[in-house]
Amino acid sequence: MKPGDVVLIGAACSPQFTGSRALMLRLVSVGEPDPYHDWIWITGYVLDARGDATAKREVYVMKAGVVIQRRTAPAGEQPRRSSSRVRA
Repeated sequence: MKPGDVVLIGAACSPQFTGSRALMLRLVSVGEPDPYHDWIWITGYVLDARGDATAKREVYVMKAGVVIQRRTAPAGEQPRRSSSRVRA
């Protein structure tokens, strides 16, 4: 996990994020995990169904339960775009 990644925060992260309380989050920062319990503080923007940021949140979650939905492209690499043009 790194800033820019989009992650799903659901029931596997913490009981408070079950059902409709689950969040899709674009990460801003990732803290160090608690070495004894593997919980972590993460900060990010909550995304709505269109992918627009609606609120900034800081949440304490179980690291193993975070599901990465979309990773940020490595530095210097442009995301691939699909082309609908037909090449002859």
